[in-house]
Amino acid sequence: MQKITPHLWFDKEAKDAAEFYTSLFTDSKITNTTTLHNTPSGDADIVSFELAGQSFMAISAEPDFKFNPSVSFFVNFDPSRDKDARKNIEALWEGLSEGGIALMPLDKYPFSERFGWIQDKFGLSWQLILTNPAGEERPVIIPSLMFVGDVAGRAEEAINLYLSVFKDSRMGAIMRYGPGQEPDREGTVMFADFMIENQWFAAMDSAHEHHFAFNEAISFIVHCDDQKEIDYYWDRLSAVPEAEQCGWLKDRFGVSWQIVPKDMDEMMARGTPEQIDRVTQTFLPMKKLVIADLKKAYEGE
Repeated sequence: MQKITPHLWFDKEAKDAAEFYTSLFTDSKITNTTTLHNTPSGDADIVSFELAGQSFMAISAEPDFKFNPSVSFFVNFDPSRDKDARKNIEALWEGLSEGGIALMPLDKYPFSERFGWIQDKFGLSWQLILTNPAGEERPVIIPSLMFVGDVAGRAEEAINLYLSVFKDSRMGAIMRYGPGQEPDREGTVMFADFMIENQWFAAMDSAHEHHFAFNEAISFIVHCDDQKEIDYYWDRLSAVPEAEQCGWLKDRFGVSWQIVPKDMDEMMARGTPEQIDRVTQTFLPMKKLVIADLKKAYEGE
């Protein structure tokens, strides 16, 4: 099981979005759909799906949060692994362009023969890149964090925090801004990638003026084996007490995480409607999740 799963917050489009994305990416499928009743957002659809073999989860809830480019997803097309990489990058760009907006057109850039950054019709941002086949192999999809505004210049600090908290972690590549690249400060991160829990992430700083920041529209679910592990991540990541709710937290950079037990995934996927409702009503008032209480609710105790 993938330890860390990106979670996407939609208004009412989670099912439509999952169907759209799985139609565009190879090795993709919807794996589960569950409806939670009587939440603060009313009935909320939760959809689990895979894109290029990687797990995602989406929820339809109230329009409280909107996607923005502070979190995007790199999609790597490697000619050394895929002889049709150039054709496939063009095809995915065309698919994501339906109703979308190009933030950087698909073109040749100094860092890639083919790259484009697009915001799709749901507002989610994707960076499509023809990778260098001489470089170290990376997964097809990599979440990317852009540190802007109050946290611009702190990407390396965030990477070091995540490397210290998560297991099976290591630094990958790092490129820094040089002199004359203002407003970005010399030495801050132009691009870096890093592995946590055997999963790759990317990060960059941008001191340019941006009218967005990290928010709960995209969070990262950490699937925990037991209460001890939930406590471990909660204690090391949570930095905004008012953001603690239903297993959600924010770290000191504003990135949102969900610290949840693996057992809960099983409950929500396989439980009866009555069991799911009981678990839902139990976790809604919680901040940090308590596995024992969730299990009691599931069993009807």
